[in-house]
Amino acid sequence: MRPQLRVVPPELVVPILDEAKQILAQIGVEVRGAALRQRLLDQGLKMARTADDAERVLFPPEVVDRAIQTAPKSFTLHDRDGNRYTELGGNNVHFVPGSSALQVLDHRTGETRRATTVDFIEYVRLGDGLKNIAYLATAFSTEDIEPDVSDAWRLYLVLSNSRKPVVSGAFTEHGVPRMAALMELFRHDKADLVSRPMSIFTITASGFYRYSEDSCQNLLDCVEYGIPIEVVPVTLMGLVAPVTLVGATAMHVADVLAGLTMAQIAKPGAPVLFGGAPATFHMRTAMSPMAAVETLHLNMAYVEIAKHLNLPTQGYMALGDGKFLDAQAGAETFGSALLAAIGGVNSVSGPGMLDYVLTFSLEKLVFDDELCGQALHFCKSFEVMEDLPTLGLVRQLLADKHLLTAPHTLQHWPKELYLPGAVFDRTSRETWLKEGGARLEERTKAEVDRRLRAYVSPPMDPRVDAAMLDLIKRGLKVEQPLPATLPPVAASAAAPVPGRSSRRGRRDSRTPTTT
Repeated sequence: MRPQLRVVPPELVVPILDEAKQILAQIGVEVRGAALRQRLLDQGLKMARTADDAERVLFPPEVVDRAIQTAPKSFTLHDRDGNRYTELGGNNVHFVPGSSALQVLDHRTGETRRATTVDFIEYVRLGDGLKNIAYLATAFSTEDIEPDVSDAWRLYLVLSNSRKPVVSGAFTEHGVPRMAALMELFRHDKADLVSRPMSIFTITASGFYRYSEDSCQNLLDCVEYGIPIEVVPVTLMGLVAPVTLVGATAMHVADVLAGLTMAQIAKPGAPVLFGGAPATFHMRTAMSPMAAVETLHLNMAYVEIAKHLNLPTQGYMALGDGKFLDAQAGAETFGSALLAAIGGVNSVSGPGMLDYVLTFSLEKLVFDDELCGQALHFCKSFEVMEDLPTLGLVRQLLADKHLLTAPHTLQHWPKELYLPGAVFDRTSRETWLKEGGARLEERTKAEVDRRLRAYVSPPMDPRVDAAMLDLIKRGLKVEQPLPATLPPVAASAAAPVPGRSSRRGRRDSRTPTTT
């Protein structure tokens, strides 16, 4: 049995769900995307004008219930090469770097600044080797690329430096098809991309029960290309949602169910993560902390509602709101990482993030890798392992005065004990001083540099690389050189992949794949 956590009284689960459904039935959702709105109306849904003078689509409870039934209870992500990578559902927990940062905390200078392509490449190469970071995310934006193609540029940089799946998303109404085309280059064709997805895209609810033009079109395009989506409302307690937990949970659940229902109407069976990025509104500073204790409570509440519906989940947790990797960052990150792991959140977005998800830190990412590993280890099953009855072990202890070399210890300690890596200090003071007395900041900087030096680039077919770059160049409004990328570090030979088309960089469907 794994540890379990419940924060919603059982008698309130159904009433909260019912209230969320009534919000959707009586208030509805402002669907600003014309194509998606027409799709909903074609299915018989009605519109009504509400007190804010907005026309909203109404979702009857039976429509929402039908959508919940058709939504998959789990789904599989594949890696860049098409291999099965992991299953999202049940209590499977995956920690993923946070997204949406606009700047980086430079680990070399200690300064916070706007990010560049070089920063992003270093991030991908670092994250690719972290064992407790399950897959990657397009974690921050770079300032050296035209905004209209910056979403595709980030995805290109991930695909060319890692085989891992990736959480991403489009910045514009027209962004998803270009990004899907990049990923399709690693599959036989569109149908193969649909059957073997390698990415999750974020769909953000805009607040006030509104889905923007961009979110609506991105949702439609994602389900068309078989890209799983995470529906992520930004529920601000005390500002655009009740400051109380029950009310905030009901409003948050309504926002997610709206996105899930629209996805299922557009394409029944489309994979959807029941997600969120809530925060509280700080009444003194007017900031919105995502690591506030009330935010964590709301996260666990909506996750519990989603698990009641047997739906896969996502949450923005395992992050810090402070400016640096310090005691506050460690406390906020580990506290929320542990809650997310115990709660069985399937995709946890947050490692590496600081400053209200505005700043990304490579140092924090390597430190968070250790925190996430410990949180995952805490959730291992509590079960008998040749230690009940315990009398025999007691007799051996009394006879030998220790159990260090006991057969039971030698057999089980490699899996039972979590031994942190170099960024954690688990030495005596004497040993620590003898080894140089490095503090946390020095240890994390050294670990970032060590991992970047050890990075080995995954093989990439040059034709696929050229095809991806061509897709991005065609999206530029002004013809200009793309940003320079770092030279490969200890790069492997880029062996051609059998079955690739030299013209378009795709596999020939008549040729067996090697994945």
